[in-house]
Amino acid sequence: MCTSDARPWFKCQIVRSTAFSELTRSEHPRGQPSYLTMLGFLRIDRNLVVLIATALLCVPSVSPAQSTTDTEAGIETTQSESLDLKIPPSVPETAFSGARSRVVLAAQVMLDRSRHSPGVIDGYMGGNTMRAIQHFRRARGLPAEGGLDPQLMRSLIKSQSGEIFQTYTITRDDVDGPFFRVPDAMSAMAALERVGWTSPQELIADRFHMDQDLLRALNPEADFSRVGTRITIVAHREETLPSQVARIEVRKSDNSVVAFDERGNILASYPATVGSAQFPSPSGSMEVVAVAPDANYTFDPSGREWGPDETLIVPPGPNNPVGGIWIDLSKPGYGIHGSPDPQLIGKTASHGCVRLTNWDAKELADAVRQGTRVVFANQAGGAS
Repeated sequence: MCTSDARPWFKCQIVRSTAFSELTRSEHPRGQPSYLTMLGFLRIDRNLVVLIATALLCVPSVSPAQSTTDTEAGIETTQSESLDLKIPPSVPETAFSGARSRVVLAAQVMLDRSRHSPGVIDGYMGGNTMRAIQHFRRARGLPAEGGLDPQLMRSLIKSQSGEIFQTYTITRDDVDGPFFRVPDAMSAMAALERVGWTSPQELIADRFHMDQDLLRALNPEADFSRVGTRITIVAHREETLPSQVARIEVRKSDNSVVAFDERGNILASYPATVGSAQFPSPSGSMEVVAVAPDANYTFDPSGREWGPDETLIVPPGPNNPVGGIWIDLSKPGYGIHGSPDPQLIGKTASHGCVRLTNWDAKELADAVRQGTRVVFANQAGGAS
């Protein structure tokens, strides 16, 4: 059972402000301008980060024809705006030391809730977050050349306002397990009863789409194995798409998967690992044949130049090689599946299949059915 106390520790909302005193420019830890510099100026104290962006500094000039579109999108271009990011008092200053950013974290949480998944929520700007930003910008009709800029933040806040942090109370179900020591060797993995979670911390981080290091940084003194422990988590999305998926595009060019409804509207986008140079993913169009929500993994060495030399069946579980979730495709041996290493999605190679985080794979698996079309494309809208 999951209990979440929705305490508004970290709330995103647009507030009119003319306070420009005590402002300092954001600097990257290595001395280079950071993504935050694009957002204007920051005033930072222990419990509050105030982001102030002016139209003169941050918003490009618009023509009268463009002004209507900006207004309809909720983008104000004539007044300054302030984004208040309140940090829970229990969170130590060290949680946001180095390159981990409060603003990037807020953007990741809002992207996750908008169903343009950044993958693991960790507070760091990286390729998966930038892909999610670009997918969100295209879906919202924002200029493609922008990144994490004020226009994006305003659009995210307009569509996904609300808490960024919540307080969660650890339950008996979180700590009872069973938990497993997961070996690296596939043969040893096959001998397990289940390839389950290794710890309550890993289970909780996966449930809330968080990097384990971030979860620990936000709660350095927490005992994740004790019932009743109250911890700070991020307010992730609900893992149910608003309608059935009619078509899936696997975009090889940017390592992403995009789900569409029957009218061609984008339902969700996810970062993905799509094959490799040595083991390329398939091409063309195929269909979903079946979905296994708690899948085992069968390794057959026939015709393979990697892996053990015997047939092995690895039992189900979130830490088996397919993350325990398998969407079977009509091309034999290929599928869309989860991963035991969510932090590596989009950063490492696969053996030809399409790898997602477990939570993204589950959300997609719950919304497809037999016959759902899957197109492998080199770019948006085109088959490879």
